[in-house]
Amino acid sequence: MSDSTQPIKEAFSVQEATERAPIGHQGIYDAINDGRLRAKKNGKRTLIIVDDFRDFLSSLPDYEPAA
Repeated sequence: MSDSTQPIKEAFSVQEATERAPIGHQGIYDAINDGRLRAKKNGKRTLIIVDDFRDFLSSLPDYEPAA
């Protein structure tokens, strides 16, 4: 009997982050460069820790409907 559970990811690539929240590559890199989203480097790869990504998404402003 094999275990079919997937391991939980601890970090995303920029591509994976854009697939989870359709912000776009440039939006992700802008947030990193502005200091709003923390990122790590492993060689040439940019990694985004899952908790940091959640914090970034939670920090985005709430939608305000037009009056």
